[in-house]
Amino acid sequence: MPMENKWVKVGQSGGKVYPSGVTGMFMGEYLHTIDGKGRLFVPAKFREALGEKFIATKGLEHCLFVYPPAEWTALEERLRSLPFTQPDVRAFVRFFFSGATECEVDKQGRILLPANLREYAQLEKDVVFVGVSSRVEIWSQTLWAEYSQQAEASYVQAAASLVNLGI
Repeated sequence: MPMENKWVKVGQSGGKVYPSGVTGMFMGEYLHTIDGKGRLFVPAKFREALGEKFIATKGLEHCLFVYPPAEWTALEERLRSLPFTQPDVRAFVRFFFSGATECEVDKQGRILLPANLREYAQLEKDVVFVGVSSRVEIWSQTLWAEYSQQAEASYVQAAASLVNLGI
């Protein structure tokens, strides 16, 4: 049975969306600098898929997770369906949503990150945008270098474990 194409062209932008409305894949690393007012230039490749407004929130390992609106809505629905009677679910959902903010791209392609998110992710000057499939992550360059070094050391072992998951 032939595999069907899961991508659908959207409007004039040429951006791609899954039939479910979730935006296409983010990938790559981009280095930028955050200014003293907390403004950060968003890489053009990511801006196109994220749109003019998107959601940023506290991620894991002290980075920020950034979602286009359709992906945020899908994630919100999945989190809403979790059993709120479990303390770990409540704690995660509180932390995740309390840090969320809508970011709007200005005419220069920048966003203004609130102080609480900059502090959480330790964003002071050099920042790395990382494409991670359905989301973008924003890292302090220092934390990203440390994380990458640790992840690289266990990359082969992690790949072997994925085989057990059928990947």
